[in-house]
Amino acid sequence: MQGWRFIAQRALTETIVDWDVPFALSSNPKRDLSGPGSMTGTITPEYSRIIGDDGLPVLEEWGTKLYLEIDGEIRWGGVVTKTSFDGPQFTVACEGFSCYPHGIPYEGYIISGKKITPKDPYAGKDKNHDGWVDGKKGKQKVPPAPKPYGGPRIDVFDAFRHIWWHVQSRTGGDIGLDIDSHDLGELLGTSDGEDPWELAWWDNPDCGQVLDTLTSQTPFDWLETHAWANSTSNTITHRIRLGKPRLGRKRTDLRFMDGENIAAIAKPEGMGDDYANEAIVLGKGEGKKMKRAQVYRPRDGRLRRVATVTDKTLSSEKALRTRGDKELAGRTANLQIPAIQIWDHPNARFGSWSLGDDIRVQVHVPWVGDVDVWHRIIGDEISADGMCTLTLKRSDSFHY
Repeated sequence: MQGWRFIAQRALTETIVDWDVPFALSSNPKRDLSGPGSMTGTITPEYSRIIGDDGLPVLEEWGTKLYLEIDGEIRWGGVVTKTSFDGPQFTVACEGFSCYPHGIPYEGYIISGKKITPKDPYAGKDKNHDGWVDGKKGKQKVPPAPKPYGGPRIDVFDAFRHIWWHVQSRTGGDIGLDIDSHDLGELLGTSDGEDPWELAWWDNPDCGQVLDTLTSQTPFDWLETHAWANSTSNTITHRIRLGKPRLGRKRTDLRFMDGENIAAIAKPEGMGDDYANEAIVLGKGEGKKMKRAQVYRPRDGRLRRVATVTDKTLSSEKALRTRGDKELAGRTANLQIPAIQIWDHPNARFGSWSLGDDIRVQVHVPWVGDVDVWHRIIGDEISADGMCTLTLKRSDSFHY
């Protein structure tokens, strides 16, 4: 673990309380695409009782941020979420900063695409209901009432940022994350006002679940990152990068090949019982009034297999079909390598890739033969033995 150290910092003040926590990993630091990631380890019970200069324990649930620095670079960051004693060991579980909104209630009100019905200037001016303005029979007919229309609509990324602002603006809630400022170009709700997107405190929404729903309903990626502000500062910056519509790129400059830099592969898998070439999405409403959409994959000679998805937050045809497309994209029957273990190699130096990148995986699979398929990196975890595990998913299983 040469060049490794774990740094402890107060969650709110960001004062560094220990530059080298004696942390022994029990699960490798894992980063996730569009997820918080996690890290678990143990320390001696004696250390767990160490008090910082502020009189608080160095490691405190929801009170300590913990980072992994490798050779001067912050490779993982998170907050201590759970501590426990397991025999003689003190176990510490950490999650990325983006876990924080889960369990936090939304206490405001916003609406996108609200249905607006303009005031009718001729309302009540035809009391005898003969179709003429009172006192102007034969001269002025009563015009049709103005039609309702949709009000202002909110970009998906603006809604994502709003939730984070809501969480971090509360006293004791600023975890320090900056969110990218650009827009996605997708608006919530419908232009005619028939299907507004609404978030109201009286429905008791969970901020974390709202963020997850926004991510699942509209194809985009996000990634939590941490880095030193500069080479001379003790300040660590925190950011959520937003992909439009995705993060990462096709990496023709990297090479992942059996016998060169791939040390092991996880058991290849297809979808099996989870394979589907048709999706039925059930949305808002009940009984015959329930919103519904069917999405089909082009017929490929296989028997019809149907996946049914229920999401009561969906009501527009576009949202239902987008959800169905995403469901089918993840249910391909094609062979997939779920993970590879690699070592640092000129083919692909550690840190040379980003989560979301598409990489070409070339391996030999018994009973199948040589497999040469593009996969997307959706997670990575580095271990102290100099190995790194990449969690993968076939590139053609994503829908954008």
